[in-house]
Amino acid sequence: MSEHQLESADELWLAAANTPTPQASRVAKHRPWWRWLRRLVLLFAAQYTLVLLVGVAAAGTVRALVLPQILSRFEAIAAALKHTPFH
Repeated sequence: MSEHQLESADELWLAAANTPTPQASRVAKHRPWWRWLRRLVLLFAAQYTLVLLVGVAAAGTVRALVLPQILSRFEAIAAALKHTPFH
């Protein structure tokens, strides 16, 4: 190869190394969009987790405290109905 061809090849290589690739510039432009999306997903995940924990706590409270009271009332009503002449 001649001296001129080596110089032009080196210049092309340096020029190509200094220019940003389309993929790198595209990622840089879309980065804020990904940040917002990640924040939104994390927000919904945290909200879902809190709602799930509150729901489990409410279900446990209903099962442990409220359900026995309701069952005892229905049992009392059933016992009272057994003593009526209509049964």
